[in-house]
Amino acid sequence: MDRLGNIEAFVSAAELGSLTLAARRLGLSPSALSRRITQLEAEVGVRLLHRTTRTVRLSEEGRAYFERSRGALRELEEARDLAATSRERPAGLLRIEAPTILGRFVVVPAVAQLVRKYPDVEVDLALRDVPADLFTDSIDVALRMGPLPSSGLIARKLGTTWLRVCAAPSYLKRNGVPRSLDALGRHERLGYAVHGRATPWRLRDGDEVRELVPSSRIAVNTAEALIDLAVGGAGLAWMCEFMMNPRVGKLVEVLPKTACVSAPIHAVTLPTRNKLPKVSAFVELVVAELAKQGVQTIR
Repeated sequence: MDRLGNIEAFVSAAELGSLTLAARRLGLSPSALSRRITQLEAEVGVRLLHRTTRTVRLSEEGRAYFERSRGALRELEEARDLAATSRERPAGLLRIEAPTILGRFVVVPAVAQLVRKYPDVEVDLALRDVPADLFTDSIDVALRMGPLPSSGLIARKLGTTWLRVCAAPSYLKRNGVPRSLDALGRHERLGYAVHGRATPWRLRDGDEVRELVPSSRIAVNTAEALIDLAVGGAGLAWMCEFMMNPRVGKLVEVLPKTACVSAPIHAVTLPTRNKLPKVSAFVELVVAELAKQGVQTIR
Protein backbone atom coordinates (compact mmCIF):
# COMPACT_ATOMS: atom_id res chain seq x y z
CA MET A 1 0.00 0.00 0.00
CA ASP A 2 1.29 3.45 -0.94
CA ARG A 3 0.35 5.19 2.31
CA LEU A 4 1.96 8.52 1.39
CA GLY A 5 0.27 8.50 -2.02
CA ASN A 6 -3.08 7.80 -0.37
CA ILE A 7 -2.62 10.72 2.00
CA GLU A 8 -1.65 13.01 -0.90
CA ALA A 9 -4.81 11.95 -2.74
CA PHE A 10 -6.98 12.72 0.29
CA VAL A 11 -5.35 16.10 0.98
CA SER A 12 -5.62 17.19 -2.66
CA ALA A 13 -9.30 16.23 -2.83
CA ALA A 14 -10.02 18.10 0.40
CA GLU A 15 -8.13 21.21 -0.73
CA LEU A 16 -9.77 21.38 -4.17
CA GLY A 17 -13.21 20.09 -3.21
CA SER A 18 -13.25 17.90 -6.31
CA LEU A 19 -12.03 14.40 -7.15
CA THR A 20 -11.60 15.40 -10.79
CA LEU A 21 -9.40 18.41 -10.02
CA ALA A 22 -7.40 16.47 -7.44
CA ALA A 23 -6.82 13.64 -9.92
CA ARG A 24 -5.66 16.17 -12.52
CA ARG A 25 -3.22 17.71 -10.03
CA LEU A 26 -1.70 14.31 -9.19
CA GLY A 27 -1.75 12.90 -12.72
CA LEU A 28 -4.25 10.15 -11.87
CA SER A 29 -7.64 9.10 -13.16
CA PRO A 30 -10.58 10.03 -10.90
CA SER A 31 -11.27 6.34 -10.26
CA ALA A 32 -7.66 5.70 -9.23
CA LEU A 33 -7.72 8.68 -6.89
CA SER A 34 -11.02 7.51 -5.37
CA ARG A 35 -9.52 4.06 -4.73
CA ARG A 36 -6.60 5.63 -2.89
CA ILE A 37 -8.94 7.58 -0.62
CA THR A 38 -11.01 4.45 0.02
CA GLN A 39 -7.84 2.56 0.99
CA LEU A 40 -6.89 5.35 3.40
CA GLU A 41 -10.35 5.36 4.98
CA ALA A 42 -10.17 1.58 5.42
CA GLU A 43 -6.79 1.93 7.10
CA VAL A 44 -7.84 4.63 9.59
CA GLY A 45 -11.27 3.08 10.14
CA VAL A 46 -13.42 6.21 9.62
CA ARG A 47 -15.01 8.06 6.70
CA LEU A 48 -12.85 11.06 5.88
CA LEU A 49 -14.79 12.53 2.96
CA HIS A 50 -18.45 12.75 2.04
CA ARG A 51 -18.43 12.27 -1.74
CA THR A 52 -21.06 13.09 -4.37
CA THR A 53 -20.84 13.07 -8.15
CA ARG A 54 -19.85 16.76 -8.15
CA THR A 55 -18.24 17.68 -4.84
CA VAL A 56 -16.46 16.31 -1.81
CA ARG A 57 -16.54 17.67 1.73
CA LEU A 58 -14.73 16.70 4.88
CA SER A 59 -16.37 14.69 7.61
CA GLU A 60 -15.82 15.78 11.20
CA GLU A 61 -13.11 13.15 11.62
CA GLY A 62 -11.72 14.00 8.19
CA ARG A 63 -11.27 17.66 9.12
CA ALA A 64 -8.93 16.83 11.99
CA TYR A 65 -7.05 14.27 9.88
CA PHE A 66 -6.77 16.78 7.03
CA GLU A 67 -5.12 19.48 9.14
CA ARG A 68 -2.51 17.09 10.51
CA SER A 69 -1.91 15.40 7.15
CA ARG A 70 -1.53 18.65 5.23
CA GLY A 71 0.99 19.90 7.77
CA ALA A 72 2.96 16.66 7.56
CA LEU A 73 3.03 16.74 3.75
CA ARG A 74 4.19 20.35 3.83
CA GLU A 75 7.05 19.45 6.17
CA LEU A 76 8.08 16.58 3.90
CA GLU A 77 8.04 18.89 0.89
CA GLU A 78 10.12 21.47 2.75
CA ALA A 79 12.61 18.76 3.71
CA ARG A 80 12.93 17.72 0.05
CA ASP A 81 13.34 21.34 -1.01
CA LEU A 82 15.99 22.02 1.61
CA ALA A 83 17.91 18.97 0.47
CA ALA A 84 17.60 20.22 -3.10
CA THR A 85 19.20 23.58 -2.28
CA SER A 86 22.57 21.87 -2.55
CA ARG A 87 21.84 21.56 -6.28
CA GLU A 88 22.29 24.72 -8.29
CA ARG A 89 19.73 23.84 -10.94
CA PRO A 90 16.06 24.65 -10.14
CA ALA A 91 13.72 21.66 -10.00
CA GLY A 92 10.41 20.53 -8.54
CA LEU A 93 6.93 22.01 -8.24
CA LEU A 94 6.80 25.80 -7.81
CA ARG A 95 3.54 27.21 -6.45
CA ILE A 96 3.11 30.88 -7.36
CA GLU A 97 0.45 33.42 -6.44
CA ALA A 98 0.14 36.89 -7.98
CA PRO A 99 -2.48 39.60 -8.50
CA THR A 100 -4.23 39.51 -11.85
CA ILE A 101 -2.79 42.95 -12.67
CA LEU A 102 0.70 41.43 -12.84
CA GLY A 103 -0.36 38.20 -14.50
CA ARG A 104 -0.82 39.19 -18.12
CA PHE A 105 2.25 41.34 -18.66
CA VAL A 106 4.77 40.08 -16.09
CA VAL A 107 4.10 36.73 -14.41
CA VAL A 108 2.91 34.66 -17.37
CA PRO A 109 5.91 35.64 -19.56
CA ALA A 110 8.24 34.90 -16.62
CA VAL A 111 6.67 31.46 -16.11
CA ALA A 112 6.99 30.68 -19.83
CA GLN A 113 10.70 31.46 -19.68
CA LEU A 114 11.14 29.50 -16.46
CA VAL A 115 9.77 26.22 -17.80
CA ARG A 116 11.69 26.61 -21.07
CA LYS A 117 14.95 27.26 -19.27
CA TYR A 118 14.52 24.66 -16.52
CA PRO A 119 12.74 21.51 -17.79
CA ASP A 120 12.74 19.95 -14.29
CA VAL A 121 10.51 22.73 -12.90
CA GLU A 122 6.72 22.38 -12.74
CA VAL A 123 4.49 25.39 -12.04
CA ASP A 124 1.15 25.84 -10.29
CA LEU A 125 0.14 29.48 -10.89
CA ALA A 126 -2.81 31.15 -9.15
CA LEU A 127 -3.81 34.65 -10.27
CA ARG A 128 -6.18 36.31 -7.80
CA ASP A 129 -6.68 39.65 -6.11
CA VAL A 130 -7.56 38.26 -2.68
CA PRO A 131 -4.18 37.21 -1.24
CA ALA A 132 -3.86 33.69 0.12
CA ASP A 133 -2.18 32.75 3.39
CA LEU A 134 1.24 31.40 2.44
CA PHE A 135 1.48 29.50 5.73
CA THR A 136 -1.71 27.47 5.14
CA ASP A 137 -1.98 27.34 1.33
CA SER A 138 1.48 25.93 0.50
CA ILE A 139 2.50 28.89 -1.69
CA ASP A 140 6.23 29.01 -2.48
CA VAL A 141 6.36 32.62 -3.67
CA ALA A 142 3.78 35.38 -4.00
CA LEU A 143 3.93 38.78 -5.63
CA ARG A 144 2.36 41.72 -3.83
CA MET A 145 1.68 45.31 -4.89
CA GLY A 146 1.41 48.20 -2.46
CA PRO A 147 2.42 48.44 1.21
CA LEU A 148 2.98 45.12 2.97
CA PRO A 149 1.35 44.30 6.32
CA SER A 150 3.50 42.98 9.15
CA SER A 151 4.01 39.22 8.88
CA GLY A 152 6.52 36.46 9.38
CA LEU A 153 7.27 36.37 5.65
CA ILE A 154 10.50 37.21 3.84
CA ALA A 155 9.94 40.15 1.48
CA ARG A 156 12.18 41.32 -1.35
CA LYS A 157 11.37 44.57 -3.10
CA LEU A 158 11.56 44.07 -6.86
CA GLY A 159 10.70 47.55 -8.06
CA THR A 160 8.26 50.43 -8.09
CA THR A 161 5.46 51.06 -10.53
CA TRP A 162 3.35 54.17 -11.03
CA LEU A 163 -0.43 54.31 -11.13
CA ARG A 164 -1.73 56.77 -13.68
CA VAL A 165 -5.05 58.09 -14.96
CA CYS A 166 -5.58 57.35 -18.64
CA ALA A 167 -8.24 57.10 -21.33
CA ALA A 168 -8.72 56.21 -24.97
CA PRO A 169 -8.47 59.07 -27.48
CA SER A 170 -12.07 58.35 -28.50
CA TYR A 171 -13.31 58.99 -24.95
CA LEU A 172 -11.32 62.23 -24.62
CA LYS A 173 -12.60 63.43 -28.00
CA ARG A 174 -16.22 62.94 -26.88
CA ASN A 175 -15.89 64.23 -23.33
CA GLY A 176 -12.90 66.55 -23.33
CA VAL A 177 -9.58 66.30 -21.49
CA PRO A 178 -9.73 67.00 -17.72
CA ARG A 179 -7.27 69.73 -16.75
CA SER A 180 -7.41 69.35 -12.96
CA LEU A 181 -8.10 66.74 -10.30
CA ASP A 182 -11.44 68.41 -9.55
CA ALA A 183 -12.42 68.00 -13.19
CA LEU A 184 -12.08 64.20 -12.87
CA GLY A 185 -15.26 64.19 -10.81
CA ARG A 186 -17.27 65.16 -13.90
CA HIS A 187 -16.04 62.17 -15.91
CA GLU A 188 -16.93 58.48 -16.08
CA ARG A 189 -14.40 56.74 -13.83
CA LEU A 190 -14.04 52.99 -14.29
CA GLY A 191 -13.93 51.01 -11.06
CA TYR A 192 -11.63 48.10 -10.20
CA ALA A 193 -13.39 46.03 -7.54
CA VAL A 194 -11.68 43.86 -4.93
CA HIS A 195 -13.76 42.15 -2.22
CA GLY A 196 -16.83 43.47 -4.06
CA ARG A 197 -15.87 47.11 -3.47
CA ALA A 198 -14.33 49.48 -6.00
CA THR A 199 -10.81 50.54 -5.01
CA PRO A 200 -10.53 54.32 -4.47
CA TRP A 201 -8.19 56.15 -6.81
CA ARG A 202 -5.21 57.62 -4.95
CA LEU A 203 -4.11 60.80 -6.71
CA ARG A 204 -1.25 63.13 -5.89
CA ASP A 205 -2.15 66.80 -5.45
CA GLY A 206 1.07 68.66 -4.73
CA ASP A 207 2.47 67.23 -1.50
CA GLU A 208 -0.81 65.55 -0.59
CA VAL A 209 -2.53 62.37 -1.76
CA ARG A 210 -6.27 62.56 -2.39
CA GLU A 211 -8.75 59.73 -2.83
CA LEU A 212 -11.43 59.71 -5.49
CA VAL A 213 -14.17 57.09 -5.54
CA PRO A 214 -14.79 55.63 -9.02
CA SER A 215 -18.18 56.06 -10.68
CA SER A 216 -20.75 53.47 -9.68
CA ARG A 217 -21.92 52.74 -13.26
CA ILE A 218 -19.10 50.37 -14.23
CA ALA A 219 -16.94 48.23 -11.94
CA VAL A 220 -14.93 45.15 -12.93
CA ASN A 221 -12.82 42.65 -11.02
CA THR A 222 -10.09 41.79 -13.53
CA ALA A 223 -7.27 43.82 -15.02
CA GLU A 224 -8.08 42.54 -18.50
CA ALA A 225 -11.64 43.87 -18.31
CA LEU A 226 -10.43 47.24 -17.04
CA ILE A 227 -7.97 47.57 -19.93
CA ASP A 228 -10.54 46.51 -22.53
CA LEU A 229 -13.13 48.99 -21.22
CA ALA A 230 -10.61 51.82 -21.19
CA VAL A 231 -9.38 51.04 -24.71
CA GLY A 232 -13.01 50.83 -25.84
CA GLY A 233 -13.65 54.38 -24.67
CA ALA A 234 -15.93 53.57 -21.72
CA GLY A 235 -14.28 56.04 -19.36
CA LEU A 236 -11.18 57.14 -17.50
CA ALA A 237 -9.15 54.39 -15.83
CA TRP A 238 -6.62 54.38 -13.00
CA MET A 239 -4.04 51.70 -13.66
CA CYS A 240 -0.40 50.68 -13.44
CA GLU A 241 1.84 52.13 -16.12
CA PHE A 242 2.70 48.71 -17.56
CA MET A 243 -1.01 48.09 -18.23
CA MET A 244 -0.95 51.03 -20.67
CA ASN A 245 0.66 48.72 -23.19
CA PRO A 246 0.38 49.77 -26.86
CA ARG A 247 -0.03 46.11 -27.82
CA VAL A 248 -3.53 46.07 -26.30
CA GLY A 249 -4.68 49.45 -27.61
CA LYS A 250 -4.05 53.17 -27.52
CA LEU A 251 -4.36 54.86 -24.12
CA VAL A 252 -3.41 58.45 -23.30
CA GLU A 253 -2.25 59.56 -19.86
CA VAL A 254 -4.31 62.31 -18.23
CA LEU A 255 -2.79 64.85 -15.80
CA PRO A 256 0.68 63.24 -16.04
CA LYS A 257 2.41 65.74 -13.75
CA THR A 258 -0.08 65.72 -10.90
CA ALA A 259 -2.18 62.59 -10.66
CA CYS A 260 0.28 59.67 -10.51
CA VAL A 261 1.31 57.83 -7.32
CA SER A 262 3.79 55.00 -6.82
CA ALA A 263 3.29 51.43 -5.61
CA PRO A 264 6.07 49.01 -4.58
CA ILE A 265 6.18 45.46 -5.94
CA HIS A 266 7.49 42.71 -3.64
CA ALA A 267 8.13 38.99 -3.82
CA VAL A 268 7.22 37.34 -0.51
CA THR A 269 8.11 33.84 0.63
CA LEU A 270 8.08 31.68 3.72
CA PRO A 271 11.39 31.74 5.62
CA THR A 272 12.00 28.13 4.55
CA ARG A 273 11.43 28.90 0.85
CA ASN A 274 13.29 32.10 0.03
CA LYS A 275 16.63 30.47 -0.87
CA LEU A 276 15.27 27.64 -3.01
CA PRO A 277 16.81 27.67 -6.52
CA LYS A 278 13.40 27.44 -8.20
CA VAL A 279 12.15 30.48 -6.25
CA SER A 280 15.28 32.53 -6.94
CA ALA A 281 15.17 31.70 -10.64
CA PHE A 282 11.53 32.75 -10.94
CA VAL A 283 12.03 36.01 -9.06
CA GLU A 284 14.96 37.01 -11.28
CA LEU A 285 12.83 36.40 -14.37
CA VAL A 286 10.03 38.53 -12.89
CA VAL A 287 12.50 41.39 -12.33
CA ALA A 288 13.59 41.11 -15.97
CA GLU A 289 9.97 41.21 -17.18
CA LEU A 290 9.21 44.23 -14.98
CA ALA A 291 12.18 46.03 -16.51
CA LYS A 292 10.87 45.25 -20.01
CA GLN A 293 7.60 46.95 -19.02
CA GLY A 294 9.43 50.11 -17.97
CA VAL A 295 9.17 49.49 -14.23
CA GLN A 296 12.00 50.87 -12.10
CA THR A 297 13.51 47.63 -10.78
CA ILE A 298 15.91 46.66 -7.99
CA ARG A 299 18.39 43.84 -8.54
